[in-house]
Amino acid sequence: MNEIFPGLRGKTAIVTGASSGIGLATAQLLAANGVKVGLVSRSGKVLEEISSTLPGSRAIPADMTKILQIRKMVNKAMKYFGRIDILVNNAGQGYDAPVERTEIDTFRYIYDLNVIGPLVAMQLVIPVMRAQGRGTIINLSSGTALMHLPGMSPYSSSKRALGDISLAARQELQGDNIVVSVVYPYITLTNFEKNTIRAIPVHEDEQEPTGPYPADTAEFVAGKIAGGIISGEAEIFSHDWMKERRT
Repeated sequence: MNEIFPGLRGKTAIVTGASSGIGLATAQLLAANGVKVGLVSRSGKVLEEISSTLPGSRAIPADMTKILQIRKMVNKAMKYFGRIDILVNNAGQGYDAPVERTEIDTFRYIYDLNVIGPLVAMQLVIPVMRAQGRGTIINLSSGTALMHLPGMSPYSSSKRALGDISLAARQELQGDNIVVSVVYPYITLTNFEKNTIRAIPVHEDEQEPTGPYPADTAEFVAGKIAGGIISGEAEIFSHDWMKERRT
């Protein structure tokens, strides 16, 4: 993979959900552009294997629903790298259920993973970035956060919440030279659908993502993330037509 984002060379980053999908593609792209990456997910063995292929990277296993583990993860990243220039909050999981059948315990878990975990990670890296004089935080929302889709409110509401937190933090941290951006991916060819929690089971042949346009690759979304780090845009849409889907 050739270096196409020269402005990233020499920086350090934390990427959550880095064991597969968009997180893995992002970690690979950043590493190819000279970034030292802290690879975060629950899959320690997988992270070690990935780390062995990415120069300067370190595996930092952590469950992003556990505040203590998030704190230890950020501390380890500081110990390994001495600074944190970029945080990519990518870890997340889907939960599809109608409002009437939404399980409260499952809903709390999804919010812990999709909202509280990223918020805690932000709270921990902000003082570090402020002391450094700059930093970038990229939070992964979802195209579903721009719409109101029956049966998808548990997931889409969590991603809408993360987007709102991101844009508020962006304004709060302007004076500290810390840029916060939110990315809205479209349907992406990963294991996301397979790992989505569903109130109503679906057949295996129905788990392929479908939509009005072809699905994106994880590498395509990773490029959007890297581009957003460079540009500092507030909102980064995988496709321009997604901007019109706000309802």
